[in-house]
Amino acid sequence: MANLVVDLYKEHRYNILMTRAHTPNTMGVAVLPQANVGEAESKGIDVSLEANKNFSNGWFVSGRGNFTYAEGKYLKYEEPDYSAFPWRSRVGLPLGQQFGFVAERLFIDDEEVYNSPAQFGDVLGGDIKYKDIDGDGVITDLDMVPIGYPTTPRMTYGFGFSVGYKGIDFSSFFQGSAKSSFWIDASTTAPFVSLATGQKNQLLQAYADDHWSEDNRNLKALWPRLSDIASTNNTKVSTWFMRNGAFLRIKQVELGYTFKETLTKRIGIEKIRMYINGSNLYNFSKFKLWDVEMGGNGLGYPLQKVYNFGIQCSL
Repeated sequence: MANLVVDLYKEHRYNILMTRAHTPNTMGVAVLPQANVGEAESKGIDVSLEANKNFSNGWFVSGRGNFTYAEGKYLKYEEPDYSAFPWRSRVGLPLGQQFGFVAERLFIDDEEVYNSPAQFGDVLGGDIKYKDIDGDGVITDLDMVPIGYPTTPRMTYGFGFSVGYKGIDFSSFFQGSAKSSFWIDASTTAPFVSLATGQKNQLLQAYADDHWSEDNRNLKALWPRLSDIASTNNTKVSTWFMRNGAFLRIKQVELGYTFKETLTKRIGIEKIRMYINGSNLYNFSKFKLWDVEMGGNGLGYPLQKVYNFGIQCSL
């Protein structure tokens, strides 16, 4: 027996509520009027499948799965005239598109900093070097471009199966997502001083093992030069800290055994089932610093592995 459900989301257009420019009222207090001055469209597909089969020899098998793909884009967006800087316009871009700087590499030394477009704050050798997109000799917000996928996955899916023979049963379920990006939060995970909290952080082992230094001038190191003063230049949203958010997680696995009724009824119990299961057992991802579902802040509370053992009784 199998069931298949497919929903196709056709193009759906809708208005976007935006806050317009500050307008003073008669009392001299600034107000933020809102209006539907943007327009977007979205489309996608949603598929779910479930199948079950019982065999005469005592085996049973069941499977289930779901898949969702959705995307949207801006058709109209209230923004300045970017005809001279077309890469700054959101029109035609995905909803939730991130903008950031293009990081070329780390600066070789202080002399290269002096002979390069002005960056942010006090920049030294070992800091991130951003690309001057508009070629005006200084890095500004006009050099920000669309980078990566949106932070919300375009694709989510899950699948699982159950199999059993007589009293033994085994089941598992996997879930995952794809076509999303996230950014390591450099302002929060920065060693020694956090720009986000003002508190001192421990030096992550990954940063200690792979950072720029006078003895190791690796221009592609994971972390720029170490400093006890947080760098505003190195904490900008950029391709340097952009990572692939795709993953596949073994969400749950369970093994159980149901005792024969001829045994359980002797002690006045209709059914006894013993089981052991585990949740969040393993995650397949290209990102290895911490759990990818934590996003950019690896110092937060991690997703826990959970193991359970139990007995189910029916009287």
